[in-house]
Formats: sequence, structure tokens, C-alpha cells
Amino acid sequence: MYLHIGQNVVVPFRDVVGLFDLDNTSSSRLTRSFLERAEKEGRLINVSDDLPRSFLLCSRGEEPPVVYLSQLSAATLLRRAENNSFE
Repeated sequence: MYLHIGQNVVVPFRDVVGLFDLDNTSSSRLTRSFLERAEKEGRLINVSDDLPRSFLLCSRGEEPPVVYLSQLSAATLLRRAENNSFE
């Protein structure tokens, strides 16, 4: 199963480790530090034309995880994941 996260980008659902709302999590110093570190290491992929509303943490096997910024809300992405019925 795949999850469409915006801007014609899909990720395998099995790779999604976490789905986070930026409004709620960005107030934490630790989250901001995590996102800054991912950006410096080239592991942050912005698939948003507008202000991002959520981010996904995705595993890639033995490689370090990737962070995707999405303009879609975490609730929308969760609904898509729950309603997705194709492999």
C-alpha cells in the first residue's frame, strides 16, 4: 500500500514510522532540533508548495530515516492511510 503525501509524491506505507502535526510538535525544542539536523544531513524532503502542516518519518532499511514535509494535515494523511485499499 502507498500513501500519497502531496505534490505527486507517494511513499510505501510500510516505510512510515510516524506521522506528526507540525502545529503541535514544532513548539518543542527537540522537534525543531531534529528537523534542523535532518535538513543539514540532507534527509529532509519538502513536498509542499505552501506552508507545511505535517511531517512523516520514513525508514529506508539500513539507511538513516527520511523526513517528508507535507502541506496536507496529519488528519488528512491518516484518513488517506486508513481508507487506502490498494497494494
